Amino acid sequence: MKNRRLWLNRVFRLALVVAAFVSLASLSPRAAEPEPPTALGRLKSGNERFVKGISATVPLSAATRQALTKEQHPFAMVLSCADARVPPEFIFNVGLGDLFVVRAAGEVVDKSVMASLEYGAQHENIPLLVVMGHESCDTVKTAVDGEHVEGPNLEFLVSRIRAGIQRPTGEQKELRAAILANVEQVINDAMAGSQILRLAATTGHLQVVGAYYELASGSVIFSDPVGASSTVAQK
Repeated sequence: MKNRRLWLNRVFRLALVVAAFVSLASLSPRAAEPEPPTALGRLKSGNERFVKGISATVPLSAATRQALTKEQHPFAMVLSCADARVPPEFIFNVGLGDLFVVRAAGEVVDKSVMASLEYGAQHENIPLLVVMGHESCDTVKTAVDGEHVEGPNLEFLVSRIRAGIQRPTGEQKELRAAILANVEQVINDAMAGSQILRLAATTGHLQVVGAYYELASGSVIFSDPVGASSTVAQK
């Protein structure tokens, strides 16, 4: 586990992404907001229960649904692949209204995905964004293998992933490493393409974390946190 964690730290160079935009910060942290480490801790605890097969029962009653018609207070955003094997609410053992989930094949960021993340950060004041790739991602595999895809929309999707995993030498990445590189690129794209997210991350409003979900074990491996407080120990 220690070696795996160290390896992930080398792959996820996320702190450099946010550091590049520190000069743009003009806001001060909002002390009244919940601390991001608490949100990250809740995700880690929920995933531990999921892995051990002791997931807690979450409220799904009519009363809960009725209460949520008035307002929502999600404690984290999760940008994940649309793969049917990767449902964030189950993986993190949370209930209705707990997560603000945005899903797209390969976690690729386009305008609608970016706008959704901005909405969560700005309008819902969500303190944590997790960008989660996963084991055996077919979309990333398509990009790695150089497979031909039909239509401009699929081509856009695959080309964005290829841009993030491409090496100058032309050497292809092993799939797991490519998935991690894609997560890093997605975070780069989100930070570079959104002043709202960039300012939130550099001023302590938003913590950003990369993650990798293992299909077989059910375990989620997290990168070092970026932005806000980075005091939480890794899993």
